Amino acid sequence: MDSIRTMAERGPAGAGQAVEIEMPDGVADAYLAQPAAGARQPPVLMVPDAFGLRPQIERMAERIAARGYPVLVPNVFYRARRAPVASLEGLDDPERRGEVLQRVMPLMRELTPKRIVRDGGAYLDRLERVGSGPVAVVGYCMGGRVGWRIAAAYPDRVALLAGFHVGGLVTDDEESPHRSAARLQAELYFGFADNDRSMTREQIGTLEQVLSEAGVRHRSEVYEGARHGYTMADTAEHDEAAAERHFRELFSLLDRS
Repeated sequence: MDSIRTMAERGPAGAGQAVEIEMPDGVADAYLAQPAAGARQPPVLMVPDAFGLRPQIERMAERIAARGYPVLVPNVFYRARRAPVASLEGLDDPERRGEVLQRVMPLMRELTPKRIVRDGGAYLDRLERVGSGPVAVVGYCMGGRVGWRIAAAYPDRVALLAGFHVGGLVTDDEESPHRSAARLQAELYFGFADNDRSMTREQIGTLEQVLSEAGVRHRSEVYEGARHGYTMADTAEHDEAAAERHFRELFSLLDRS
């Protein structure tokens, strides 16, 4: 059974609950935001960026829940420690962002495709308790890659995958996400950052080609002028106009799908 702590114990974000999920490799701490009056709607699995579960992510989950969708946000680095997994001091300073990223890089390397798939099943199982119907997966930055692997591994359980300022979907690696496009059954939407070295225009073109060849329903856009990380208000890359656009696109997808 999940153990639940109130947000008063957790931090000054929203009105959701901290929960714990029994995982194949231990226990993952997570954040669960639910609609008012306990409404049961198609659930959302929200996968954070590399900086992980934190108040900014919780606020974003609360905004999605206010639209009527239960949202589960796991600490994907639970094997290492509970969230926050590393000091985020300096995250909002452009000159120190690299310093913060170096603190989480070892955790990112340990999150292998096999571990992501194994964890994904447990996340989806937990969501069955708070919502009905196929799941929508929403991922930010690294979380978009994680979401892709979950959608490809559980195609009958994921109806929608939306990724924002996602990078690394097309690489030369044998396990590059784009190589599993044929396994996807979900509808896909990507809002890419402009001039993003982790997802160039050429790589976006390759991604769209493989998705079209696989018959995957998809749409991708480049948010002109928006930098990588544009949705995150606790970073120097935040772009309010692009962040609001991302919510409009996401809500449109959720409401329709």
